[in-house]
Amino acid sequence: MLNFKSMRNPDLYHGRMGKTYFEGWYFKLVDSSRRQVFAFIPGVSFASDPRYSHSFVQIVDGKNALYWYEQFPVQSFSAESDRFSTTIQGNQFSSQGLILNIQNPSIKAKGEIAFRNLLKWPDNFLNPGSMGFYNYILKMQCYSQVCAMDFDLEGMLEINGQKVDFSGGRGYIEKNWGSAFPYSWVWIQCNHFQKERASLSCSLAHIPFWVTSFRGFLIGLFVRERFYAFTTMNRSRVELIQKDNDVLMNIRNTEHTLSLETSTEKENFILLKGPREGQMVPLVQENLQGTVKVELKENRGGKVLFSDVGTCAGIEYGGEQMMILDDV
Repeated sequence: MLNFKSMRNPDLYHGRMGKTYFEGWYFKLVDSSRRQVFAFIPGVSFASDPRYSHSFVQIVDGKNALYWYEQFPVQSFSAESDRFSTTIQGNQFSSQGLILNIQNPSIKAKGEIAFRNLLKWPDNFLNPGSMGFYNYILKMQCYSQVCAMDFDLEGMLEINGQKVDFSGGRGYIEKNWGSAFPYSWVWIQCNHFQKERASLSCSLAHIPFWVTSFRGFLIGLFVRERFYAFTTMNRSRVELIQKDNDVLMNIRNTEHTLSLETSTEKENFILLKGPREGQMVPLVQENLQGTVKVELKENRGGKVLFSDVGTCAGIEYGGEQMMILDDV
């Protein structure tokens, strides 16, 4: 069933759109000291066999490379129809903040965090959200939305007896929905740079599209209150080079060139579950302790507009990487 309201506002819950369908949001929170990095991933997964349908909350402790997948009945999931707000068995997630109340043998997590001063990916009616007009195209394998590039945190969480004060910290939100995750992707996110406040979001994936496929990407950089977009929609070009466990990316549009170089340690990667063929399976290699070197410069004259190193970077790989390395 088509939901034009959610097409226009992709932050919202879209609702089941097929026999196998998932929808999930990704909240990344970093405290003011940059010592604590957590991700919270609420969502719902529908399978053709109802026995496998369920809602979930994934919790990722980036500092200690720990991971919990808490599963709940599918009926525990609910969402507001007119605003971005979802609830899973007493745990609430929205653009205003999150409330945790998980008391299970494997993990106990409770507390409340408020979000302030959200910085949004610029959009308009014809190009809603970060995916733009692709939100209006039906039956894509996976859709993506950057809900908030950056925001301030206020509040505290207690996770397995450890109190984490996030006040003064920073956060980021995105979401995905569709029938399955892409068969190959790279994701880089950072809003903790050394010299000045900036925020980077980068997704690149192999995307099946009707009878063909293409390498699609959404890359945005906010710096000094200006937004720089490098996307499939604005006909940017990307070069991706694999360097052991990391990548070097050079992205160019008509006016600017953006270079990204990741640096990670293998022991900091955590295997998360992701949607594949109607089930949530181990699929996602994620690191919340990465660094990323970023350089933005003008094509004409080569003036460097931004050059910095980001820490507490989220760096994620999934699927067969050669599928996106070989694409043009």
